[in-house]
Order: sequence, then C-alpha cells, then structure tokens
Amino acid sequence: MHKPKIFYRAIDLTHVDTVIYHLHDGPAISLKIEGIEEYLDFELERGHFCDTSDIDGTLHFFPKGNA
Repeated sequence: MHKPKIFYRAIDLTHVDTVIYHLHDGPAISLKIEGIEEYLDFELERGHFCDTSDIDGTLHFFPKGNA
C-alpha cells in the first residue's frame, strides 16, 4: 500500500527559467518564471517533478494522476 507523503522537498528555483506544467491527456503549458517566482508555490502541489534546470533551465511538473 502506498503511503502519502507528508513532507515534500522544497523546490529550488535558482536555476529555473521555465516551468512546463504537463496537463492531463497530453497538453503542456510552458511558463517563463521571470517576475512570477514569488507567486509559485510547488510545496502545496501534488505530483512529480523532473528538474533539469542545471542542464537546460527547465522544471517539468506532472500533477498527480498524470505522472
């Protein structure tokens, strides 16, 4: 049985330029985060992250049920 996580690791946006939010059924939304960093709160989001920001400046987010 899978136990839900209570604590999530904080997401470091230091090297992130773009967040790609992968929606259900395949489409994705790409957001440049310059100027909106303070409004992003991934700690409350449920899903999976793929952080390639050290390579290409991108953080991929797959919401729960789409990962």
